[in-house]
Amino acid sequence: MITLRPAAAWTAALILLVAPIVAMADDLPSWNDGAAKRNIIEFVTAVTTAGGPDHVAPADRVAVFDNDGTLWGEQPMYVQLAFALDRIKALAPDHPEWKETEPFRSVLAGDLAGVAASGEKGLVDLVGVTHAGMTSDEFTGIAGDWIDTARHPKTGKPYTSMVFQPMLELIAYLTANEFKVFIVSGGGIEFMRPWTERIYGIPAENVVGSSIKSRYNDKGGKPAIVRLPEVDFVDDGPGKPIGIYSHIGRRPIAAFGNSDGDFQMLEWTTSGPGRTFGLIVHHDDAEREYAYDRNSHFGKLDRALTEGPRRGWNIVSMKNDWNKVYPR
Repeated sequence: MITLRPAAAWTAALILLVAPIVAMADDLPSWNDGAAKRNIIEFVTAVTTAGGPDHVAPADRVAVFDNDGTLWGEQPMYVQLAFALDRIKALAPDHPEWKETEPFRSVLAGDLAGVAASGEKGLVDLVGVTHAGMTSDEFTGIAGDWIDTARHPKTGKPYTSMVFQPMLELIAYLTANEFKVFIVSGGGIEFMRPWTERIYGIPAENVVGSSIKSRYNDKGGKPAIVRLPEVDFVDDGPGKPIGIYSHIGRRPIAAFGNSDGDFQMLEWTTSGPGRTFGLIVHHDDAEREYAYDRNSHFGKLDRALTEGPRRGWNIVSMKNDWNKVYPR
């Protein structure tokens, strides 16, 4: 039998306590050593340690991620907006009246300021034309084909290769620790579902997003779900907690976002009982990605940037906390 002296015993105990954390740190190689990475690991360790004061049963380990700006890029415009604009251009030959009608005229002229000036009504008109008037299966095919071929205007890369490697690692790390991971995005739920499992490992049933109204109908002698040109639900701002409550039925213990549109999601998550976690990705890396926050048309980060630290949320600097941005 081996007998340890008191000092040696304390050292051995310390090694046993630290070893799991060190091993887990290797699961996040694209995160630089620092407060953000340390806080993630400490939180996951605390809620997964059986018998610990902060232990959370696997059934309640729910983590929610925004998509645009949190899991992939959102500049110079939201990817789904790029999809809508491309659809307008493809359909334009059959609609000569669009040359004189906003917001279609601005789309065809490449005038994003004009598109933005059309306001909510203009965006609803674009959605009505590009996302409705077809079956759910038809839309899934159109959206899937587009995401497989579309390219980012600045890099020329597929949008799906411009996902953030540190966040992919974080999703995998949480999943390995028996978290249920969901996307909760202002983007369209039907637009995201065709590809989220392939790109993020998050299945379609774990995607919550904005949606348009649909109707069960007969089309061509076959039963179908037909998409209508009417907005049903907007999963942004205060809509995100409602979307979580309606679709998931459990309050998350961890929430990840990047903009003021995620504020209420993080607020609701971190005000829950027990140990919780909130994180905001701050886009401050103009060299490797983009630098923007308070004055951006897309992904505006103002209130959450100011109030986040006071609420205990982690503000992650893309420039300083990530040693890698994209998978390749």
